[in-house]
Amino acid sequence: MHIELKRGSSTKLYVQIALTLADRIRSGLIEPGTRLPSVRKMTTDLGVSLVTVSKAYAELEAIQLITCSQGKGCYVRGAQELEKTEDMERTHRTQAKNESSTPWNWQMALVDYLPRAQLWRHFDASPQVRYELHMSAIQPELLPTREIIDSAYRLSSDHPERMAAYGSFQGDRELRQTFSGHFAERGLRVMPERMLITSGTQQGIDLVARTFVGPGDVVYMEAPSYTGAIDVFTSRGAKIITVPMDDDGMRIDLLTRLCDTYPPKLIYTIPTFHNPTGITMSAKRRAQLLNLAQSYHCLILEDDPFADLYFRDPPPASIKSMDGTGHVIYIKSFSKVLSPGCRVACAVADGSVLTRLVAAKSTADLGSPLLTQKALQSFIQHQYSAYTARLRDELYSRLLAASTVLEEHGSPGMYWTLPEGGLNLWLQLPDGLDMRELHRQSLAAGVSFLPGSACYVGETDTASLRICFTVTNQELLCEGLRVLCMVIKNITPQQGGATADRLPLI
Repeated sequence: MHIELKRGSSTKLYVQIALTLADRIRSGLIEPGTRLPSVRKMTTDLGVSLVTVSKAYAELEAIQLITCSQGKGCYVRGAQELEKTEDMERTHRTQAKNESSTPWNWQMALVDYLPRAQLWRHFDASPQVRYELHMSAIQPELLPTREIIDSAYRLSSDHPERMAAYGSFQGDRELRQTFSGHFAERGLRVMPERMLITSGTQQGIDLVARTFVGPGDVVYMEAPSYTGAIDVFTSRGAKIITVPMDDDGMRIDLLTRLCDTYPPKLIYTIPTFHNPTGITMSAKRRAQLLNLAQSYHCLILEDDPFADLYFRDPPPASIKSMDGTGHVIYIKSFSKVLSPGCRVACAVADGSVLTRLVAAKSTADLGSPLLTQKALQSFIQHQYSAYTARLRDELYSRLLAASTVLEEHGSPGMYWTLPEGGLNLWLQLPDGLDMRELHRQSLAAGVSFLPGSACYVGETDTASLRICFTVTNQELLCEGLRVLCMVIKNITPQQGGATADRLPLI
């Protein structure tokens, strides 16, 4: 098991070990019931003392991720073990009995370099879930799937040669020209030569990380932030520093003070309808962030999946639209809004930064599939604006319906902010709530959500969660929220005295 220790870090070694193992357990990379390496073996593998490993295991046991017993070792806990400790003992005996006969036990000796994979763990809902509110997506019936399928069919039938040829590493030029017009209407003037088509935003983030971020490099992010980005930068061994947010977005005053001590290599931000909180960074903050990046000669990675999904007024212009010195890499996703299966996004960059990203893309996959690029190009050029206008109205009505249910059935101490656009609603829950128990009981009741802990770096627990109000129809959305509110009430600790209700902040 590979654990990269930063021996010169202010974070103690046993804490680094515990955090790495905690991330792997929460991500499902180490499965429930798995026996961890013995203290002595871990000591030898990592080159640390027995006391250091023992303290790390004690930390994990204190937060109920593992259970340890004298002479039997330390095992990862599971849902059933949280209810009855004797179930863990049964698991131990069964595992020991079958250890020699399981053909893939040898795989535990393979070293991997995945310290965290929360995105993977929380992507698919379990089979018993009826109300899938965890995934940030749009209900399939609202997407222009038929139009895109018909376009792909015509292209493959009328131009079969396109199926027999590689596309450009940089992406189909016709699609990039269409994007050029699309961006110009939104205040970002960029030529096709400055664009790179990626297989969704996730690949774009990964390409930037693999190209420009290495072990120990400082990456700043909002707290909380997009789970997939945290996974990517963690896998690169970056030193991730998170910055709190207020109603105007990332706190630039705090970021500036932090940068004086830890100069940044990259700042990752979702300034428009932030995932998961829904907050939109003000125009003033965007200009301040760009000025800071210019002063430190670092990169800003501006992630923009939702800017076209505003409910009343268009959001402020992108940070990239103010960038005249090439400090911003802008990634615009079209997958969520049009067709998640097509996996199309556009990265905009300048100078050698773009050149290096294109080189990284070529080694990753030799270029994105040409057919999907062609299938989306015509729709974006001719139908996108009218389609998104209709979509915004429908999504806004679902947001209002969700807020109404929460106002009627929510618990005291629960509050939320209605976003000005996007797909997600961030709920702050009463203090002292057992979030693991809430997640377990919610899934048992048929409702899925994204735990807030998945959106933080190194956080063990936070009384918050994200629900997507656009992924299912309005009837199921409201039913699911009523069930969720009931579960929250059932496990909320009873407190003496009157507690003032926290209303939604609009």
